[in-house]
Formats: sequence, C-alpha cells, structure tokens
Amino acid sequence: MKLMDVLISAVVLLIILLIIIPLSAGVLDVMLVINITTSVMILLVTLYSKEALQFSVFPPLLLIITLFRLSLNISSTRLILSNGGEAGKVIRTFGNFVIGGNVVVGVIIFLIITIIQFVVITKGSERVAEVAARFTLDAMPGKQMAIDADLNTGLINDTEARQRRAKVQREADFYGAMDGASKFVKGDAIVGIIIIVINIVGGIIIGVMTLGIPLSQVVQQYTLSTVGDGLVNQLPALLISTSTGIIVTRAASENNLGRDITKQLFSQPQVLIIAGGMIFLIGLIPGLPKIPIFVIAGLLAWLGYTMYNSKKVEKDTKEASLAEQAAQETRKPENVVSLLNVDPIELEFGYGLIPLADASQGGDLLDRVVMIRRQCAVDMGMLIPVIRLRDNIMHKANEYVIKIKGNEVARGEVYADHFLAMNPDATSVKLNGIQTVEPAFGLPAVWITKSERERAEVHGYTIVDPPSVIATHLTEVLKHYGYELLGRQQVQTLLDNLKQTQPALVDEVTPKLFSLGEIQKVLANLLRENVSIRDMATILETMADYSTYTHDPDLLTEYVRQKLKRTISNKFIPSGKARVITISTQLEDMIAENIHKSEQGSYVVLEPEYLQKLASAVKAACEKFASIGITPIVLTSSMVRRFFKKLVEPIIPDLVVLSYNEVDSDIELQSDDKIGI
Repeated sequence: MKLMDVLISAVVLLIILLIIIPLSAGVLDVMLVINITTSVMILLVTLYSKEALQFSVFPPLLLIITLFRLSLNISSTRLILSNGGEAGKVIRTFGNFVIGGNVVVGVIIFLIITIIQFVVITKGSERVAEVAARFTLDAMPGKQMAIDADLNTGLINDTEARQRRAKVQREADFYGAMDGASKFVKGDAIVGIIIIVINIVGGIIIGVMTLGIPLSQVVQQYTLSTVGDGLVNQLPALLISTSTGIIVTRAASENNLGRDITKQLFSQPQVLIIAGGMIFLIGLIPGLPKIPIFVIAGLLAWLGYTMYNSKKVEKDTKEASLAEQAAQETRKPENVVSLLNVDPIELEFGYGLIPLADASQGGDLLDRVVMIRRQCAVDMGMLIPVIRLRDNIMHKANEYVIKIKGNEVARGEVYADHFLAMNPDATSVKLNGIQTVEPAFGLPAVWITKSERERAEVHGYTIVDPPSVIATHLTEVLKHYGYELLGRQQVQTLLDNLKQTQPALVDEVTPKLFSLGEIQKVLANLLRENVSIRDMATILETMADYSTYTHDPDLLTEYVRQKLKRTISNKFIPSGKARVITISTQLEDMIAENIHKSEQGSYVVLEPEYLQKLASAVKAACEKFASIGITPIVLTSSMVRRFFKKLVEPIIPDLVVLSYNEVDSDIELQSDDKIGI
C-alpha cells in the first residue's frame, strides 16, 4: 500500500512536470495512448459498478485525468507550433482519419464532436450532479431517522446501523464532490475549443511569416495536426464525460448497468411484439427501404415471442418447484428454535394506533422511542435493549400493551384523534370528552377532541397528545422494571465502556474481586430503587474498597448508596429542602433484633400483628403527605434501611426510603411525622 501511495504521488507530480518539460513526438504518442486507455478503463468501471459508492474515488480521479489531458494539450501545442505542424504519429493518424482530404469537413466534424460533449453530455452531467448533491443532502436527516427507527424496531443491529450511517455520509460527500468535479469536465471542453483556435491561428502565423511556407500548405499542414490533436484529446474527454453522466445517474442496484439495461428493457415480451408490429406498419409507407425495416420488425417479434414462451416455462417450473418445496416442508420436522427467542421489551398496539407509529402517516412514535432510550441512558445509566413495536389485532383498536420478557406489565388506551387533558384541580370546569385515567401516574383525565382543546387550555388543563401519553407510560415502565432488563451482557457493555477511560479500575474489580453476576446484582438493587448507575466508576471503586469485608450484594449496595449520596440527594430532594417521615427508635430496635441470616442473605421476621400495625402506620403517614401534595420520603438509620424497605415494599412499592448517610449534609430536613408500632 505504501508503494502505491508513493507511485500515485509520483504520477501527479509527473503530470505537473509535463506542463513545463518539452516532450518528443515519440513520448507524446505513448502519453496519448495512456490517456485513451485510462479513459476507456474509467468508462468500463462506471458501467460495471452496481452503485456510485463503488467508485467513490471518481471525483479526485477526474481532476487528475483532466489535468493529465490538459498537460498533453500543452505538450502537443508546443510540438505543433515549434515542429512545423508535426506532433507524432498518433495525432497525424487521427487527423488524416477525420479530415479525409477535406480540411473544412474535418473542422466541422471536430466542432460537432466538441459541441456534443459540451452541450449535451457535460451540461447534463453537471446539472444531474448538482441536483443529486442537493437532494442527497436534503434527504440525510430522513435517512438517519429511518436508520434509528429500524434499529429501535430490531430490524438491524448496532453494527448495521453504524454501517448504514457511514454509507449515508459517504453518499453525501460523494455527490457533493461530484457537483464540483463536474466543473472540471465543462472547463476541459471549453479549453479544447480555445486550443484548436490557437493552434490554427498560431500555425498560420508561424508558417507564413516565419517559415515562408505557402498559405494553402500551411493551412493543410497545421489544420491536419490541430484537428488530430483536438480529436485525440476530445475522444478521452468524451469518454470521461460519459462516465461522469453514468455514475451520477446510476441508482443502487444488485447488478451492473449492462445487466440492468438488458433485464429492464427486454423484460416485457409484449413490448417487443407491439414494437415489431409498429415498425412493420411503418415499413408499408411508400419510399422507405422495405428489407431492413421488415428484418428489424421480424427480429423484434421473434424475440418477444421467444421471451414469452421462456417466461411461461419458467413460471410453470417455479410453481412446480414451490409445490415440491412446500410438500417437503410439510414432511420434515418443524424448526422451532426461532420460536424460543423472547424480546426484552415489546410495545403492542391495536390497529387504531398504527398511524402513530407509521412515519408515512405522520406518526412519530418511533422517534420518541429513540429519545426514550437516550433519556434512560442519561437519567439512569441504563442500556435499554431494542424496543420491539408491533401491531396486534388481538388488542382493542385503541389499546396498547407493554411487555417485559414476553409478560404483560402495563396496558393503556389512547385515542389517536384526541388529546388527553389533565388538571389536578377537581373543581375545574368540566370538559366534554371521554373520562379516563392517565396511565403512567394514575391521574384523572379526559380525552377531548381538537375543537375542545382551546377551551381546556384556557381553563388551565395540561394537554398531551397520544404519542406523548404512550411515551411517558413506556418511560415510567422502563424505569420501574429496569433492574429486570439489566442482564450480564449489558453489565459487560457498561464495563467495556468504562474500561476505555479507566482500565486499571475495571481490571482490578473484575474478575479478580467480583464476578460479573455480583456486579449485576448490586446494579440491579440500585435500579430497583430508582438510583442512577451512570457513575459506574464510583460504584466499582466502592465495591473494591469493601471487597475484603463482604461479598453480600445487599450490603454492598448500601455502601454504594452512601457513596452516591449526592446523586441520591439530587434525585429525590432536588430543591435542597424536604419534609420527611422518620421511624421510632423502638421500631428500629425491633427490626434490628429480628434480623436473621442465612445462605441466601439476611432478612427480617416479625409477628403478623406487628406487620399489620406497621402497614397501617406507613399508609397513614404516606396518605397524610399525599393529601398536601408532598412525595413521602422515609428516613432511617443505615443499618435498618434495606430491611425496612423490604418490609414496606409490598405495601407501597414506590416509597422512597433513605438512610441518614445517604442524604447530603447541605440538605435541610424537617421531620413532620414518625412511624412507630
């Protein structure tokens, strides 16, 4: 590769030197042949490319080959004007071939070739490249969103998503470069016309005034070389212009251009038969040559008939093959391995909610799912697996169901053409609509039509569109069940990410001190109580510090929580002030005295009557706080916090229980109630 890099650099420098260094006629002949050969190779590569990016080097190559051709123009002009019109065998042969003994005809043919290249091919290629660049750049956001949507629905994985994003970026860069590179071809065509005028005028002046050659001989001699020079350079330029037009108009395909043209142009037998009939009718017009027209008409009809029979036989063979394959499928054992896969998260919805997820109908639910995964990563440090979205006719039209590992954990009902209006003030004006309950937080709400929206906003209602209702509900479900979604593979991904910045810490903790499963249990305990695990460095450092004392995941979780006290305080007491519930000393002592240890861990055993009293006391305290609009927070000592949490979790699952060591010293606390039994 290094040798090729040096070789390419040397070639570019040599091309620049050709502009300065005079060439002999023999060397110029070799360079002109190389120029033609390179142009033919480039044209063939564009014909055999299945998509434009397969020849992504074309824009810089176009600049190099154009510079090479211009350097040859300069060298040939130098030879023509300084060597009596003699510029080598290649130029003389091309000149004789085109002129054919008539200077005027030769010049006209050359001008026609140049005009065709400049006006038709180059102008069209330039316009197509400009439009393709503009459309490609405009389509980039939509393509990126489509990739994110496919990723979130599980159609592609992360690697395929990165590859498709890179391809989109490369397409934008390629067509942007082609937009500018096409100007090289246009400029080259203009320069070719200017050079031929200079050669003819300069040759006449030099031949007549300097060399004293008769005017007729000068015109014949210099025009021959000039036209030959123009043709030998315009031919490769025409090939390059054609290559430019092909590559910027080439759509992505599984086959090259030749196969696509053959397949698509001759894929309809009836077209060939009808075309043959029309050509035959044209041949009946008096005065037209009958034989070639009838031969062409007959050939088209024969091709159409042959292709029709071939397609019919192919269709019959395919149907027989499919029938045989189906029979074999029924005879062999069914492969049920694929049925064992369980999606971590599924969002199923009825047919009435399909427009919310269909981007072609204006739905943005897929985009919101992308934002949910990002929000969970930022807020909780969780790597949410791919969320599978699918419609299910078994559900009601406006119903959706959220599943975790194949099991339903939540469901709700939304109306795609309505808005959800919420207002905690029970005395607010009543709205006309469908009374309901907001699915994420259980607040009273009403589904209203678009015409009722303005009235609801005037009276202080909060208005939410259906996709936001589903997205909010899904976010809360993911936060609530996030600890169940945290598998060992996700933990390994988190460790690999941390290892990029802190390899010494990761190498120390795992697998030397803790197994992957032990780390997973600690992280799951944190997520279970809605504590972010984004600060993985602090979590692992704390576990490493206490590794010599214990490997109990529950106890390690308490140590980690104390290290994360600033994070916990900001999470549950963002204002810096809080009114909290405490528990009595007698209750703490009772819990501490009834802690039992086993191989499965530590747990508390209380008499049923005490459990009933505890449940009543906790409910009463929480209802008191809820009645004044305050989220209840219970403070305990660090020794009994986890045991108290396990006791009250069946009663109030989302109750926040903190220890004094988990609250930052800057937090101002006020104890408004005390739980005792």
